[in-house]
Amino acid sequence: MSVFKDHKISVKELLGIIPEALLSKLSSTTNVDYYTKVLHGKKMFYLLLYGIVENEKLSQRTLEDTFNDSLFKTLFNLDKSESIRRSSISERLSKIDSDYFAQIYQCIYSQFHDAYPMTSNNEKHQLVHVDSSMVSEAASKLLEGIDHKNGKKSVKYTITFDGLLPCEFKVFTEPKYSSEDMALPEVIMDHVKQHKNHKNIYVIDRGLQSTRTMKDFSGNDIYFIARAKENRKYVELESLLDKNQNSDLGELSLIKDSKVYLYTGKAINNKRGNIHYKQELVKTPLRLIVAKTKTEDHKEFCFISNQFDLSAKEITQAYRKRWDIEVFFRFIKQELNVSHLVSLNKNGIKVVLYMTLIVAMLIAIYKKANNIGYKTAKRRFKMELRNLAIAMIVVICDGNLDRHCHKIAKPLFLRGFCCILYS
Repeated sequence: MSVFKDHKISVKELLGIIPEALLSKLSSTTNVDYYTKVLHGKKMFYLLLYGIVENEKLSQRTLEDTFNDSLFKTLFNLDKSESIRRSSISERLSKIDSDYFAQIYQCIYSQFHDAYPMTSNNEKHQLVHVDSSMVSEAASKLLEGIDHKNGKKSVKYTITFDGLLPCEFKVFTEPKYSSEDMALPEVIMDHVKQHKNHKNIYVIDRGLQSTRTMKDFSGNDIYFIARAKENRKYVELESLLDKNQNSDLGELSLIKDSKVYLYTGKAINNKRGNIHYKQELVKTPLRLIVAKTKTEDHKEFCFISNQFDLSAKEITQAYRKRWDIEVFFRFIKQELNVSHLVSLNKNGIKVVLYMTLIVAMLIAIYKKANNIGYKTAKRRFKMELRNLAIAMIVVICDGNLDRHCHKIAKPLFLRGFCCILYS
């Protein structure tokens, strides 16, 4: 049932992939329902799902109003006498088992990843983009965060993105993770552990510059492409340029393609107890590609990689696709308001981010299948969701909207939107 007849996939079909059996199973295998009377795991899951889609700016107050709304209670077959206050939502977000939402997130990602693979059997590798975004709040409000001199604290979201879906993320609040050289490798390593025998190449911006990390990646067979600073010190081992190599890289022209060793700074304590850094050569072969623009006064770009099988053009084009994660970040910030903190507790922040990325995956698949943009997808997703709610009310009220319906065999969402609606 969709008002958009040219769409290949509907909201009803997408939401049908979240079965009640999964939610029930996870409720018993996690501590999500430990010591709670009203806001059980299922209720929190659907409250956040519905709230993120329906509200332009999610807050604990809007979640309170949503839960107490008669339409929401009808949709989910909730006791009409049940009500909650904003303080209850705040406390629940701070203590609820985030692993419940993590496992739902992984299940949905796995289903979509299998149904919409970004790598064909003929392709050697899959590009996984890695980047971070900072969300700031007044220092007096945020319980845990990275301190800034301007009186604010920040939470860092670091996400891996496969070109369509967010496949891994972490929330960082410790000061050491203000450096991307700390945050990015940790997320990449966690992603590799969960995806053994992968064909991934991790594409990273200039945030990662640690030569030691690059050495560790090579030692663990983790392939990467990173933007390097222009003044990196190195020793050239071998030039990879040859007469048959095409120096035309599209908007760039190839200047250098070499196998190199990079230097790194080694911290040394001097006699006075001060720390200074000594340049040390790291003898792990890496690939340095230098290219210049055909415009912009021949601006140079440097790339570091441990991938020697691809051409220079393939490596630079792979890096250009990193823009996909920038578009995704902009979407979840502007359309799903991920830059607004609903909870000021780290556990609550993780739960809301899991739910935001679940909604983002649903909308991303809706966007891809129906060949529309992010904004259009989000708007139409919301419209279809409302139409489903209206259709349900009509069905359970036998077409009489003035009739107050108290009974419903199964909640609409928990039956996958499949059983009580007209096809």
